[in-house]
Amino acid sequence: MSIELKLEHHSDDKVTVSVKGDIDMSSSKKARDTLTPLFQANNKAIIVDLSGVSCIDSSGIATLVEGLQWSHSSQNKFRLVSLTPGVKDVFEIARLLTVFEVFDTKEEALVN
Repeated sequence: MSIELKLEHHSDDKVTVSVKGDIDMSSSKKARDTLTPLFQANNKAIIVDLSGVSCIDSSGIATLVEGLQWSHSSQNKFRLVSLTPGVKDVFEIARLLTVFEVFDTKEEALVN
């Protein structure tokens, strides 16, 4: 299955990456390749909208953890929004809900 990534730049140096499709071994490289330049572009916040993701595997989790690490070194905010029930379950099992900044909606993530 393929993955679609759509970028939306906001006027206050924030960018949203909307993901549609599963983030797995075959698609995590594309997600990583999309996220990497965003950290180098001095965005204040990178928001990943996961409302279109029904399944994520360990390579997808690794990609998002890598994004979180980049955010710490570049001092950008890295936020996840709209986790679907399946994705949220994976994050709960891995105890990552407290590691990431997770918001219910993109609007909430953009305000804070």
